[in-house]
Amino acid sequence: MPVQRRDDGREAGGAPGSREAGGRQEHGLWRGRRETPEERADRRWTELVQEIRVAQTGVQILFGFLLTVVFAPRFADLSDVNRTIYIVTVVLGAAATGALIGPVSFHRIVSGRRIKPQTVVWAARLTFTGLVLLLATMVSALFLVLRVATDDGFVPWLVSGVALWYLLCWFVLPMWARHRYTTRD
Repeated sequence: MPVQRRDDGREAGGAPGSREAGGRQEHGLWRGRRETPEERADRRWTELVQEIRVAQTGVQILFGFLLTVVFAPRFADLSDVNRTIYIVTVVLGAAATGALIGPVSFHRIVSGRRIKPQTVVWAARLTFTGLVLLLATMVSALFLVLRVATDDGFVPWLVSGVALWYLLCWFVLPMWARHRYTTRD
């Protein structure tokens, strides 16, 4: 059977990362892809957009909810401390929304300028910043809600536990997997 070649002369076919797709062998396993910088940027952009969609939905729902709280009858009864926590939470939510929507604007403004690899890098940075701000928004909102719901001294401990859970799920576990399963080239 003759080998099919792509326009760039490489073999066509095969699963991504396979020998046929041009991957490399590590410890008896085929890994990686042979991609041009443009192909890699396209793939990374598509993956990033999917990730952003999930985070954007969450932050927009939370931010929308936060904007309505000020119009609730009970808002007038909040203490000055709780109002301050609310203001900080709304500002954090606004900042998270901006950072998570930023990659869309960034892409639209630079589209067609042949700088997609750089666009992906900046969009990834904005997304990471947005996730950190979303974490802070969620912790702050949880803290406010639990303070209003109860005056018990366990609220900071409970919120700290949830914040640690977020950190574990969102950052520690992925960083551990990154360290554990990737090699330095």
